[in-house]
Amino acid sequence: MTPAVKQLDKLALPYKLHQYQHDASYKSFGIEAVEKLQVASETVFKTLVVDVDNSYLAVAIIPVEEKLSLKKLAKALNAKKITMAEATKVQNSTGYVLGGVSPLGQKKSLVTTLDSSAEMLSQIFISGGKRGLEIELSPEHLILSLRATYANITSD
Repeated sequence: MTPAVKQLDKLALPYKLHQYQHDASYKSFGIEAVEKLQVASETVFKTLVVDVDNSYLAVAIIPVEEKLSLKKLAKALNAKKITMAEATKVQNSTGYVLGGVSPLGQKKSLVTTLDSSAEMLSQIFISGGKRGLEIELSPEHLILSLRATYANITSD
């Protein structure tokens, strides 16, 4: 199983795995998950890796249909400048390929922020560490397992 699933098993946190056949023609991996799992789009979250002040990488977890506000994330992290991390940096730091980046089980532990919209949900879906694999768990358990924080980090 993936490092993400192994981390949850090690922490003994409850979760459900959902698998589907990944279709390479989809432009958005998150929308593919919404459609194939037949769940509400606001419950499916994508994992984005950003470069903070050109000094370290961090993770932002937001609903798949939303856009990350780099300004709001910078404010939440007390940073001056945030840019999207280069694909090679993402793979090297997380151990995952784009489209299958899970916030769990990454090679290096990164500062993580979960969009505050998750606080109102009982369960959310995140990448399980490969395309076509989603983990369903409570936002509280995700926050606990990553020592993450909540913040409003999506564009208005």
